[in-house]
Amino acid sequence: MGGNQTWVSEVTLLGFQVDPALEYFLFGLFSLLYTFTLLGNGTILGIICLDPRLHTPMYFFLSHLAFIDMSYTSNNVPKMLANLLNKKRTILFVPCIMQVFLYLALAATECPILVVMAYDRYVAICHPLHYSAIMSWRLCITLAVTSWVCGSVQALTQVSLILRLPFCGPHEINHFFCEILSVLRLACADTWLNQLVIFAACVFILLGPLCLMLVSYTCILFAILRIQSREGRRKAFFTCSSHLCVVGLFFGSAIVLYMAPKSSHPEEQQKVLSLFYSLFNPMLNPLIYSLRNTEVKGALWRALCKERRM
Repeated sequence: MGGNQTWVSEVTLLGFQVDPALEYFLFGLFSLLYTFTLLGNGTILGIICLDPRLHTPMYFFLSHLAFIDMSYTSNNVPKMLANLLNKKRTILFVPCIMQVFLYLALAATECPILVVMAYDRYVAICHPLHYSAIMSWRLCITLAVTSWVCGSVQALTQVSLILRLPFCGPHEINHFFCEILSVLRLACADTWLNQLVIFAACVFILLGPLCLMLVSYTCILFAILRIQSREGRRKAFFTCSSHLCVVGLFFGSAIVLYMAPKSSHPEEQQKVLSLFYSLFNPMLNPLIYSLRNTEVKGALWRALCKERRM
């Protein structure tokens, strides 16, 4: 850190600048959505752990996705809910930086997890006879650990670059949590290196995995078209449709947020997109997987029936 570094003890999160009556409505709405997110992902995680029939590579990675979504939402939403009811919307600088780190680490981990899930579907459909040999538990654990390590290293790099910057007043963040682009606006130094690393990370973490998934699903599509029976094609398609919905929601909102040209009100746009990214996506993921996946619905039904018999 340079000699003119200004240490920031706390910052103010401006959040949603709306009428007080609307703040209470938003508090109730977001609290309900947050509860659904925790219940949905917690249920998915629970039935995968408890049902031996779901102890397969596909659901192993789905459990990681559910855990990421629960952690991701819990990193941002509770502070947002507290600020909707609190006039003093400050957060200490250290917890703010921790929010940035967890936000980046979890998002950067979710990308390779989604890629691995696409690869799992590719092997299951294109090489079904060799599925057990290719998707061994050793490979699955290695891929999961690699995803978490890559996400953490990427986040640590971004945070290290933020901490080298001097920060100037007023210490106000026009967001509902400590999002990295909003935090960089507090710096009173050139942030070109930070912006360059963020762009490079977006190319590596967003566009790279998206291209890999497009290749995987192109191969899957050709394999499905070669299936003779109509029922076989339908079953193969539905094993991938849930994952495709999640991929579209996650990568679509992320690319618009960090790589699309900014509008005339970029900060307001970022808040809306970040809300969708932080709350709606994690809430929709368990609904997509449970409503469109017969194995998950079957495991949930068996768990409910077992609970009734007890």
